[in-house]
Amino acid sequence: ELWDLNRTSVFHSPFGYLGLHIMLLDEYQERLFVGGRDLLYSLSLDRISDNYREIHWPSTPLQIEECIIKGRDADECANYIRVLHRYNRTHLLACGTGAFDPLCTFVRAGHPSQVRNSFDSSDCSEHYQIVLCFNVWSAGGELFTGLYSDYWGRDAALFRTMNHMAHLRTEPDNERLLKEPKFVGSYIIPDNEDHDDNKVYFFFTEKSLEAETSTHAIYTRVGRVCANDMGGQRMLVNKWSTFLKTRLVCSVPGRNGIDTHFDELEDVFLLQTRDNKNPVIFGLFNTTSNIFRGYAICVYHMASVRAAFNGPYAHKEGPEYHWTLYEGKVPYPRPGSCASKVNGGLYTTTKEYPDEAVHFARSHPLMYQPIKPVHKRPILVKTDGKYNLKQIAVDRVEAEDGQYDVLFIGTDNGIVLKVITIYNQETESMEEVILEELQVLKVPVPIISMEISSKRQQLYVGSESVIVQVKFHQCDMYGTACADCCLARDPYCAWDGISCSRYYPTGMQAKRRFRRQDVRHGNAAQQCFGQQFIGEVLEKTEERLVYGIEYNSTLLECTPRTLQAKVIWFVQRAHETKKEEVKTDDRIIKMDLGLLFLKLHRLDAGTYFCQTVEHSIVHTVRKITLEIVEEERVDEMFNKDYEEEIPHKMPCPMQSSIPQASKPWYKEFLQLIGYSNFQRVEEYCEKVWCTDKKRKKLKMSPSKWKYANPQEKKARIRPEHYRLPRNIADS
Repeated sequence: ELWDLNRTSVFHSPFGYLGLHIMLLDEYQERLFVGGRDLLYSLSLDRISDNYREIHWPSTPLQIEECIIKGRDADECANYIRVLHRYNRTHLLACGTGAFDPLCTFVRAGHPSQVRNSFDSSDCSEHYQIVLCFNVWSAGGELFTGLYSDYWGRDAALFRTMNHMAHLRTEPDNERLLKEPKFVGSYIIPDNEDHDDNKVYFFFTEKSLEAETSTHAIYTRVGRVCANDMGGQRMLVNKWSTFLKTRLVCSVPGRNGIDTHFDELEDVFLLQTRDNKNPVIFGLFNTTSNIFRGYAICVYHMASVRAAFNGPYAHKEGPEYHWTLYEGKVPYPRPGSCASKVNGGLYTTTKEYPDEAVHFARSHPLMYQPIKPVHKRPILVKTDGKYNLKQIAVDRVEAEDGQYDVLFIGTDNGIVLKVITIYNQETESMEEVILEELQVLKVPVPIISMEISSKRQQLYVGSESVIVQVKFHQCDMYGTACADCCLARDPYCAWDGISCSRYYPTGMQAKRRFRRQDVRHGNAAQQCFGQQFIGEVLEKTEERLVYGIEYNSTLLECTPRTLQAKVIWFVQRAHETKKEEVKTDDRIIKMDLGLLFLKLHRLDAGTYFCQTVEHSIVHTVRKITLEIVEEERVDEMFNKDYEEEIPHKMPCPMQSSIPQASKPWYKEFLQLIGYSNFQRVEEYCEKVWCTDKKRKKLKMSPSKWKYANPQEKKARIRPEHYRLPRNIADS
């Protein structure tokens, strides 16, 4: 459905395989930069399938040869571009794995005519294995990265490289700092107007040292360093002297104080607000349990993050002791604080910090208080096992009744969930409203990367082989009635008196018509009073006629326009005026796509009504008449001896032996079930069966329903590419 709405644009690599690992959206250049295998692409944000450029950047033959000698296979020895970052208005930084001999380079990133197939050499000071690497730039142009610095991926570290400042990293072989981390993201977030007080925040997961279990649990962490950290003078030389970390908690409160934790961070998204010092943090988590599998999204405010880092330190006396709150004296300047005017201006650089303060920071990197989410609970929880959630992007929308954060969640099967959540203060609970399930990728493969452009109202979704551009909304798909539009509860859409169209807040459009919208409650009866629907039929009900063969399976298809609607099935038996609700069991199953009969009975015949109920509004979406063809009548027809009559029964017009008055075999079946549109079926059969003018010799095939013996059943021939009549098979 999504592909028929002119809502998408698709980019395929001209070389067949994209090998995508990272995307970078640049609003200034109006380009989407894509890092793949041996290639860097530059795509237009307006339409990614048009006007693209690529730069070929493979590993050198020498790099590949050395990589293979070290035991890696050929695929691993390609150059996978893992880091893309905007350096300034004219250049971006790109880093590739380079057959495990990484190289970073500057690329001219102007408009399409300015993208050149050449590189400015800029080796990254050390040969880092860019396998799990995320980066951010400070105002001074430094590159902050979290990565594994050795060939075998054992030495994890947080680095600062490039520009005039000293190259720093976390202290190696210190499990108090990092223990087998998986880096997810990093951001510079200012605390105030003093740039010397800027902090860099790293989001990662690691094996926990403080968990009270025999095996190390996985925890999500937020690490923090000062952007202007210069290391210590006599201790922690060229090492971070301001590094601190704390736990990022996402859990569902349970009875007796036992919470259900989602401990492993999958993705993180920073939603920028008007105050650049206070972005909203969205984290996508999963569980680490082998028994219970689920996903959750938690939201955090920077006030909670700063409170945790300004709070008490965690302390442990020895291996046999538990982690406790540190109650001793904290040296000055406070460990983890920056050398800035805000902190008194007594020290101009961390090299001037007293040894006591540096030593304390080295021995107490863990904070005692964790960071807890808004409302002390997730805003969304998924435990049905239907999807594995992988990526998240968020857009903040102004609606008629307030502000909403629209979540776009990428899954492992090419689907993007468009969701809003509404907090109920009275019950202290979250209402989850799934607005759309968008099958963005035709092939169900994992979504690797997502970028969002609120300016263009577009979402860019990337997999290993393709990139898809999707519009945030398609309001007219919700229907042509006011109630349909309001029941959708999509903050992007509202009823304007004529149609369901894009909602614009007051002042954005001078000629804005009166809008009807209720996202919080979806009260269509109140919003649509006086419009084209109040207790009447929303639209003309769609009617269908379906034939089913006794003892076979049949699906009566029906899907509501909104995912919040409850679907109820009613049936009206033949010669009866009363409708009764369909009772489901092991034979009759209500599914998302409709009503499934696993084994039809004669008494199942009747007229079925698919009704949706939402906020007291009932809508009959589809009326389906189900006719049951008795098995005996079907078998009687197909068990006839057609051997002598085959030449006269073939529907192919090119068979010269067919008399004009002969009736093809399938017409008898259509006549049996009461179908009279023979001409249309004849055209279809000719198209499917009669494309080959030199038809092979045909022979009889046993009935689909009955076989004389098991050997005869096994001998049945199943054509693979086209379907012949039931009584005929390819020789």
